[in-house]
Amino acid sequence: MSFFTEIQTERLRLRKLKHTDWEAISYLRSDPDVNKFVKRASADTQEKALAFIEKIRQATETNSSLYWVITKQGQNQMIGSICLWNFSQDRKKAEVGYDLHPLTQGKGIMNEALKAIINFGFNTLNLNRIEAYTQNNNTASINLLKRNNFKLVIGKQDADNLENAVYELKQP
Repeated sequence: MSFFTEIQTERLRLRKLKHTDWEAISYLRSDPDVNKFVKRASADTQEKALAFIEKIRQATETNSSLYWVITKQGQNQMIGSICLWNFSQDRKKAEVGYDLHPLTQGKGIMNEALKAIINFGFNTLNLNRIEAYTQNNNTASINLLKRNNFKLVIGKQDADNLENAVYELKQP
């Protein structure tokens, strides 16, 4: 049984990823601006985007990752994504990840999506901690995390990317 649940907020609908989202996935995972602070595999072809979508579908089915497509209410166009993944063995900690189309940044969209996912993580999944790994120079992401009460974890490093800082939010 999948823990995935569609989530509605005042302005947003967080829904399941579909194969028809491949063009948005390709853009979000390949655009230099979107990926300026992220080290991840590109999805610069339809084939790579569809392979990523299939990987996410399988991860969601097995609850190893929960991935939401961010859309505006009443629209189906993917404008970004947010996920909980990298769960601890006891399922009490998860990592949050997110991206957003540049044309929709600076409008509070990711703040609204993040609040909904924090609520879902703590109140539905019963997590006691959510971590976020963000590049040291990504001030927009750092400000978003601080606005949502994430605290810098002093001394913790991301072994995969030493340019990342680690933030965490503990269940209130």
